[in-house]
Amino acid sequence: MRASPLFTGFVYIFLGILFTFFAIQNVNQQGWGFFSYLLVLLATIDFGAGIRMTAFHFITKKKKNKSD
Repeated sequence: MRASPLFTGFVYIFLGILFTFFAIQNVNQQGWGFFSYLLVLLATIDFGAGIRMTAFHFITKKKKNKSD
């Protein structure tokens, strides 16, 4: 069984929040280093993918309802 794009989007957004939290903790403890930038990059990618998957869910749902 495949996961819906809405669920996948929420998982990506959750991961983005988690990576953002870890990045903030890392910057507070050690300052801006390679690992901090890597965490921010991962959070950005996850937020983008989460928003895209959530939008995809609502667009396909709208098209499906329009064709019915």
